[in-house]
Amino acid sequence: MAKLFILFGGSLGLLGVVFGAFGAHALKERLTAAALSSWETAVSYQMYHALALLFVGLWLLHDGPSALRYVGMLFAAGVVLFSGSIYALVLGAGSWFGPITPLGGVTLIAAWATLIYSSLAINN
Repeated sequence: MAKLFILFGGSLGLLGVVFGAFGAHALKERLTAAALSSWETAVSYQMYHALALLFVGLWLLHDGPSALRYVGMLFAAGVVLFSGSIYALVLGAGSWFGPITPLGGVTLIAAWATLIYSSLAINN
């Protein structure tokens, strides 16, 4: 699982840079200020959680608590749901993508809560 989380975290980071550049250059003249702001929010959340996923993968490599597997899965799913739905909405996908965004947000919140729970297993 650790390798998968590190691979996915790195991929999310790479795509975050690509999507950020795409928004700043290719979409800048085509989107409203509100749509561009939404795009930037999606990129920011993707990048933050790419780093969090890398952290989870590295912690797992160093015998982290087993609950971290859930954290990584929740972070990955949350980014796909949250950022992915915003990208889709900004690019003109159907409005049915709208309700997916808060589900992604709740999934990311659950990931952070599970990370906090995982930290309770640390023995000092």
